[in-house]
Amino acid sequence: MTSTLQPVRAAETEKRPGRWLALGVLVLAVLLVAVDATVLGLATPYISEDLRPSGTQLLWIGDVYSFVIAGLLVSMGSLGDRIGRKRILLGGATAFGLISVLNAYATSPEMMILARALLGVAGATLMPATLALIRNLFHDPRERSLAVGIWGAAASAGMAVGPIAGGFLLEHFWWGSVFLINLPVMAVLVLVGIRLLPESRNPNPGPWDLASVLLSLVGMIATVYAVKEAAAHGFTWAVLGAGVLGVAALYGFVRRQLTMPTPLLDMRLFRSRGFSGAVLADLLTVLGMSGLVFFLSQYLQLVQGRRPFEAGLAELPAAVGAVAAGLVAGSAARRFSVRAVVSGGLAAVGLALAALTMLSGATGYPLLGSALLVVGVGAGLSFTVTADVILSSVPKDQAGAASAVSETAYELGAALGIALLGSIVTAAYRDFTGPAGTPPQAHESLGGAVEAAATLPAPTADALLSAARDAFVHGLHLASGAGAAVLLAAAAAAWLLLKNEKL
Repeated sequence: MTSTLQPVRAAETEKRPGRWLALGVLVLAVLLVAVDATVLGLATPYISEDLRPSGTQLLWIGDVYSFVIAGLLVSMGSLGDRIGRKRILLGGATAFGLISVLNAYATSPEMMILARALLGVAGATLMPATLALIRNLFHDPRERSLAVGIWGAAASAGMAVGPIAGGFLLEHFWWGSVFLINLPVMAVLVLVGIRLLPESRNPNPGPWDLASVLLSLVGMIATVYAVKEAAAHGFTWAVLGAGVLGVAALYGFVRRQLTMPTPLLDMRLFRSRGFSGAVLADLLTVLGMSGLVFFLSQYLQLVQGRRPFEAGLAELPAAVGAVAAGLVAGSAARRFSVRAVVSGGLAAVGLALAALTMLSGATGYPLLGSALLVVGVGAGLSFTVTADVILSSVPKDQAGAASAVSETAYELGAALGIALLGSIVTAAYRDFTGPAGTPPQAHESLGGAVEAAATLPAPTADALLSAARDAFVHGLHLASGAGAAVLLAAAAAAWLLLKNEKL
């Protein structure tokens, strides 16, 4: 692989004792984030019933975490390079657990949105630190590929544990309990991590530039907000202003990094075709998948009438496929090629999403389960290999910043996916024609329609639910088609950009 950065030093070939036990601690951090991300989808109908958010507020609850984390990942990754990745990981994990309590006891949509935003601040410290520590723990390329595969498998396992544990909790406790499961994981992570994790940092980091931090934060949040609002409500002067502000701030961030002797983010990283191709593939993949995944739990519960625990089990094939694929992805990339594995995985996800355009309220589970399994396998192959490409493209001293770029692409893709594809679902849903007497809240969200139907006479309630569910499924069809197109385009881009890349 061609790199514009310094060559790997001979000392990096040494194998650190206890590295596999330390990896186990990092796996806990990944589980912490993955579980939190997946339980929200299952809890959404209950949050909607209890807090009564509008359709727009519901989307904000879903994506404000990604907005904030996308704006801070680069800054936090760079901060970890400076003050120590172990220190920022353990501090962020503690904050993540404590802020989860605030999420659990939110009493209004506004409070919930704020709690999710604060959780994003804490979450921004975790993922870059875990990947950066892997880069510094595992110097042998084959061991690092396996470690990254385990890291990715843990994230996928968390996606499986989250819905199942969340479904169990939702059937026996109130919705806030799904956030409290973060606390024991956080406690184990911190207590064990203090003993097992080695500290690592950049020996010559330079200052942490606050102006760059602010430019990155403002640029990312304003840009994503503008895209979200334009997709939901069309172009207005406020949306245009936010978009201009975001683009200007990001331009200022890039210009400032190019002129600083020790930048927050070394823009030379993007000269590597493999690095840029892997980042782009991650962004497009998550964009194409996330909006659909956000609404899938609502489909399983509110359209097909599954109980929360059953809905969690229904989503299990995606996680199983991702875990299995993540563990063999590195070997497959070395045997075939990086671009073949990444492009093949993305194409498989795109075809699976295309199959979901055939969903209806009465669709049997074999179609849905098979599609989710293919999505998991394809995503597991792609994400594991792209993460390995990104880590192997940089010297270990810059691992935090490079990992942050990777995670920023992931979170930005999630935010844009929920904003764009989620807005497609919402727009299609809001246009349904209900029976006479349909209250306005029924047009805000499917959860609102279910709640409204409980107060109406049986014939009217049945007609309302039928119309609302049909409109919701139609929105899923449109979002699935759009997601499939994005994934197939990402597969083509990866085939071109990852040519000659090796692990």
